[in-house]
Amino acid sequence: MRTSMKNILISLCLALFIISASVTITLNFRPLYYHDISSLKIEETSGFSKKVIRENYDALIDYNQFFYSGKLKLTLPMSREGKIHFEEVKRIFVGIEYLCVITLILSCFLIKRKIRSRNIDFLRSASIITVLLPVIVGILCAFNWDAAFTLFHEIMFRNDYWVFDEATDPVIMILPDAFFLHCAVMIILLILIGSLLCMGFRSFFRHRFML
Repeated sequence: MRTSMKNILISLCLALFIISASVTITLNFRPLYYHDISSLKIEETSGFSKKVIRENYDALIDYNQFFYSGKLKLTLPMSREGKIHFEEVKRIFVGIEYLCVITLILSCFLIKRKIRSRNIDFLRSASIITVLLPVIVGILCAFNWDAAFTLFHEIMFRNDYWVFDEATDPVIMILPDAFFLHCAVMIILLILIGSLLCMGFRSFFRHRFML
């Protein structure tokens, strides 16, 4: 019973690492947005040049890093409500980034001990737990992306400051909903890859240990 509980805890730790790492990687994968500038015609729809768009997007990404302690510096106007919203977003992302680092360290330590004892059942559990999130999120997004997007914000934020007014916060014009959909797809794909890697490593170690 104790071994099963330990396996579940390790599986949860590994699953949290895969999920938080997927979000962190997507947040920092700037080429996705750079590609969307052209594919989503953000220059045409926003009225801003590609240089201005990239400068402000890069400023947002830099601001959301856990090691960045300065203020958000956009070249576009920003309202008080917009500033508060981005501060709230930063707290969420910083929390995810710290979770990623902590679960990585714990996972490495615990997994090393488990492999030494030739107990690899946790990898199967981690794969199953990890894949549940993208399945649920994928179904919601496929069914109604707009509703899923709104629900996410209503859960994560206690105010409606995320509902931007283009007149006071023109930054929203360079952040179309389609881009966030692409981010969601990338996160889901990375999580699925992490889940498959767990199963792959399980098969590898089963073969190696002749289990």
